[in-house]
Formats: sequence, C-alpha cells, structure tokens
Amino acid sequence: MWENLRKEEVLNRLKTDKKRGLIKEEVTSRIDRYGKNKLEENKKESLFIKFIKQFNDFMIIILIVASILSAGISFIQGENDYIDSIIIIGIVILNAIMGVVQEAKAEKSIEALKEMTPPRAKVLRDGITNIINAEDLVPGDIIILEAGNYVPADCRLLESHNLKIEESSLTGENEPVLKDAEMICKKNSPLGDRLNMAYMASIVVNGSATAVVTDIGMNTNVGKIANMIIEDKAPETPIQKKLSQVGKILGLVCLAICLIIFIIGLIKKIEPMEMFMTSVGLAVAAIPEGLPAIVTIMLSIGVTKMAKNNSIIRRLPAVETLGSSKVICSDKTGTLTQNKMTVVEIKSDAPKFTSELACMCTDCNIIYDKGVSEIQGDPTEIALVSNGLNNNINKTELYRIMPRVNEIPFDSKRKMMTTIHKVGNKYRIITKGAPDVLLNKCIISINDKQRIQKENLLMADRALRVIAVAYKDLDKLPSKVDTVNIENNLNFVRIDWNDRSTKRWSKRSC
Repeated sequence: MWENLRKEEVLNRLKTDKKRGLIKEEVTSRIDRYGKNKLEENKKESLFIKFIKQFNDFMIIILIVASILSAGISFIQGENDYIDSIIIIGIVILNAIMGVVQEAKAEKSIEALKEMTPPRAKVLRDGITNIINAEDLVPGDIIILEAGNYVPADCRLLESHNLKIEESSLTGENEPVLKDAEMICKKNSPLGDRLNMAYMASIVVNGSATAVVTDIGMNTNVGKIANMIIEDKAPETPIQKKLSQVGKILGLVCLAICLIIFIIGLIKKIEPMEMFMTSVGLAVAAIPEGLPAIVTIMLSIGVTKMAKNNSIIRRLPAVETLGSSKVICSDKTGTLTQNKMTVVEIKSDAPKFTSELACMCTDCNIIYDKGVSEIQGDPTEIALVSNGLNNNINKTELYRIMPRVNEIPFDSKRKMMTTIHKVGNKYRIITKGAPDVLLNKCIISINDKQRIQKENLLMADRALRVIAVAYKDLDKLPSKVDTVNIENNLNFVRIDWNDRSTKRWSKRSC
C-alpha cells in the first residue's frame, strides 16, 4: 500500500513531520499502541520438557513397556535378572539425551546468528537526530539510512542519494537494488520492484536516504515470514514415518501372537500365570531394542558431518530427509551463491593501471577497526577494491593523490558510472560499465572493437561477468559536467570477475 502513495500522503497518514519527526509524547503513545519493533519467537521450552518430548514415539514407548515387563517377569520368577531392562532403559535415555543436546546446539547457533544483526537506528525526533535501539522505533519515525546500515524496519523513502540496498534475504536477488524515493509504484507490484521502499533486514550497500517507518515488528515483510515459521509445524520425516509404521506393526503382531499363544496354553490346560509370563517373554524378545540406538547414532554422525560444513540441523531426524530427496529445485540467485564477487582475470597490457582505475571508480569505503580492514559497499565494487588491496593498491591512498572532485552516478539506463579526479593541474575521467555500452563511448578501431566484443562473448560463455573500464585526461573540465560532455572519446581498458556461485564453479573459473 505505502509504495502506491506519494511521500506527502504517507506522511499525512502516519501523522508525522519530515523535518522534526515525532515528539516524545507521541512516541510513547505509539509504543503502547504498536508494541516493540522486534520479531516474536516460539515460547522456549525447558530442558525437562524437551527431554520428555524425546519419548513421544511409538517405538520408544514399546521399548519402555517392554523393559518394565521384562523386569516384572524377572522379579515374579525370582530370577532378579534386570540386565536386559537396564540396557533397554539406558538406550532410551541415551537417545533422549542426544536429541536434547543436538537441539540445544542448534538453538545456540541460531541465537548467535540473531545477535549479528545490529540493533541500532539513527532517528529524527523533536528535530534532533539520535541513535536509539531499533526495537524502540514506531510507525511514523523519520530515520536516516547510510551505507553499511541494516534497515531497521519497513519504511517509505522520502529522499535518496544513489541508494542501493541488498534485499537477497527477501527477494533472493543478490544484486543491490538502486532505490528511487520519487517513484510511485503500481498496485500489486512485486516486492523486488518497489523501488521507493526499504525493508527490514535488508542492507544498505551504497548511498544514503531519509525514510519514514511504515511497519514494525511482525507487521514487516520479514515479520510475516517469521510468523509463517512460528505457525507452521514441520511434518514427520521419512524415517519417523517408517519407524512409527514398523513400531505399530510390531506392536500389533506381538500382541496378536501373545494372545494366540496364551489361548493355546489355556486350551492345553497350562497354568494361566505361566502362559502369561511366556507370552510376555515372547513379546519382549520380539522388540528390536537396538533399533532406536542404531538410528540415533547414525543420525548423529550425519549431523556432525553437516555441522563441519556449516549446516545447522536442529532435530536429528531432519538430516535423513535430505538423503531421501530425489529432486532438489532451487533458485541460484542469492541462495546457492556466496553473494561475493571476486576478480579472477584482468585482460590488459597494464593490469596494475587497470586495477587502479577500477578501484577509483567506486563508491565503497575501506573501514579500519582495530587493525582489521573492512570494505563497505556494492558487492561488485567491493570485489574491485579488494582485488586492489590484494595487489598493494589502496583506494584510500589513491584518493589522497588524486582526490575525487565530481561524479556522474551509476544509472541502470546508461549502465555506466563515472568519477572525476584532480591530477595535479589536470583532471582524469574514469568510467566503468557494461562493455557493449562503454565501447561506443571510446576512441577505438572497428577491428579492435570487434575483437573485444568477441572476447566479451567468450568470457560470458565461461560464466564470467565482465565489466569494462575506460578513462581520459583533460586539461580542464567543461562548464557543464554531464554525460554528454564527459562520457565520450574515452580510452578503453577492461577487467572481468566471477560470481563465486559454488566451490566447483569457482575452481573452474579461477
């Protein structure tokens, strides 16, 4: 709904002021009305309840009954041999303990993942900008988004400056989306096409924006996903169905056989108590008490192997489900990929110079914290800057020598981006973009152009994604800095990189 309205309409409906934000009293009132900006979770069960639930299985119940009967028979007959009963109970308890331990490990890992999300937000209230806990945001709050921020709630953009947001957690698309606060979306637009909105749990990779919070907590898009997870009960796994089926069949068959033998004994005038004990003994002997233990051990081995490969399994039986799968359908984008771009090949007579140009024509920043460097920005540009650092080319140092004085931001229609740098008394223009588009902006012979186009196709056939880089030096800048005056008569260079989708893929491409 919010994406279909003009900015002014959104502000009016939310009763907020773009320049001052909400007043303190109104914030308090809205917290009481809407609650906290956080996702709900299932009520946590105590260890005792989790332990008891491990016995909620037909086969386990039969084993417990069998062990009790076995001990009872031994006591009645005066044998006092309780070894079988102790072994059975020990196996059942071990099975329950392993299940509880595995669930606890998985929950700890999930909690650690939740703590990775920064719980802070920059908000405008009473005309003053403050940083607050994200859970204290309310609908109508005016927030400021900057590169590196997690979007703390669903919001309608009011102003955007070359804002790019990575929304793979919601849409599956790993390419950052260029947002536009001025856009008004059509009704029923897909989430990925709502360019005037920013959604909770997505990440700002470039630019900045001012936005108004429209939905918080469980009313956000990610909250709706969380609600489906809370309400949805996982079906039984194939192995659980099989064990349950086997257990029921064994139980019914044993009861039937015991009853038949008991009746036959009565017909032959054998003592009822003796026949009863014989029947119970046969039932106990027919129960495969080792089966649950073997199944538990094998599942635990599978869970351990998957944990070593960073796959978290919350419940033991779930690991067998994957082994029972015959067909796995998935969308590669943002799901199987590492969502990490890596430069794998530079085709240029001067690779260092090419890397310098590529590094400089980016919007990402290198952040140093306690001796560790982190690059924030668009994944594509991070790859270019990271490649530079790996080859002793530091964007920050280059900017000190050749400061950036102007730019023409990336545009999806132009498929290019340009930065302008001061080099002594002259200016250097650097443009990067799609090879097929950038070639038309360069001074290049027809033969060279055809050769480059052919190489571009060959790289595409190798599953490489290619970006071209071009530059030119000017004694002075034109009076008007725009695409017409700047992005022409360029000198062509190029660089290509690979989206590392899987281990097998990256090995083939590197």
